[in-house]
Amino acid sequence: MKKCLQNQNIEKKCVILRVDYNVPIENQIILDDAKIKGTLETINYLLEKNCKIIILSHLGKIKKEEDKKKYSLEIVANHLKSLLNQEVYFSKENFGTPVIERVRNLKEQEILVLENTRFLDIPKKLESNCNPQLSEFWASLGEIFVMDAFASSHRRHASTYGISMYLPSCIGFQIQKEMKILEENVIHPKHPFTMIMGGAKIDDKISLIESLLPKCDYILCGGGIANTCLEALGFNTGESLTTNSPYILERVKNFLLNNKEKFMLPLDVIVGSTYDKNYVKYKKINEVNENEIILDIGVKTLEKYLTAIKNSKSIFLNGTVGYYENEMFANGTKELLNLLKNSNVSVVVGGGDAAASVRRFGYENDFTYISTGGGATLEYLAKEKLIALEKIEEEGEIIETLDM
Repeated sequence: MKKCLQNQNIEKKCVILRVDYNVPIENQIILDDAKIKGTLETINYLLEKNCKIIILSHLGKIKKEEDKKKYSLEIVANHLKSLLNQEVYFSKENFGTPVIERVRNLKEQEILVLENTRFLDIPKKLESNCNPQLSEFWASLGEIFVMDAFASSHRRHASTYGISMYLPSCIGFQIQKEMKILEENVIHPKHPFTMIMGGAKIDDKISLIESLLPKCDYILCGGGIANTCLEALGFNTGESLTTNSPYILERVKNFLLNNKEKFMLPLDVIVGSTYDKNYVKYKKINEVNENEIILDIGVKTLEKYLTAIKNSKSIFLNGTVGYYENEMFANGTKELLNLLKNSNVSVVVGGGDAAASVRRFGYENDFTYISTGGGATLEYLAKEKLIALEKIEEEGEIIETLDM
């Protein structure tokens, strides 16, 4: 395990804290503050140690100058202030002399949130390309770097990776918790172990599937991943979302044929149409027509999947089994979540759309853990390491008293 915050001498030090406050915002309202709340344990610990805290985060994708108006972190800083019930200062700058002056005036137990790190991606991608000068500048603001942005830890950016090249560094409680739970429940699960894979593109998840295949007793598929599996086996999927890569299709076919006893694929589906947005029909999997789009799984599939769920001791849910954002095609995802809730099985939800669907349908308190990571979760499970943590030294196991 990487060096942990609780084992470092941080009393009265100026701390650079990288978090992931990339939260959904609509009409100046934060729709889901789970990522912000997830950092409170680390922040409160630093406050108890009389630290000065400088917070860095990105928000959204900054591809043009106009994006900066939509993705300022000021609204997040104000929300953090209400959660902590104390003053949180915000800097509209994140680089240069004004930032140095703000940090110089910071007192113990005060918090300063700098503006969105990705604002510096315009025009030269200084943040995303891990610019050495930018990394060194941010490092110069503090005495120790605490990396606690699990959802961004698969990115080699200046604020996630670069700072650790210039400062003593450690990981915060959020990353520790994520790694510990994923190790205990997915990397080294109790058996029988079931992986439920959904979502749009199998291309992004094929390495994860291949790496976890030896550990799985069952793999239940839905969404675009199931579509590609069905196409690889010769089923007609119409205009459904599948991979465009013959190479990926061949890899899928190989692991399906070599692991027949593990894979469960849809028996029936709910389809839409390319020519009618109100078109909804129930089809057996061998009845899909050319102009139809598979957008959800059917009741027979759910019954089949329930047999694996009932026989499991641990389950990893990644992605959704249908186009859950559209009520016409949300039933499969809702019913699957309900089956998991009532299963009395340890269920870890793997971030991204899976986490969004869990919260959308009100199941956020019904599972063992909901990961804050999307791509980071997949990378850690596939490789058991994270690129942003490479420069942070190892120190042994997580302390067992860590509050979960």
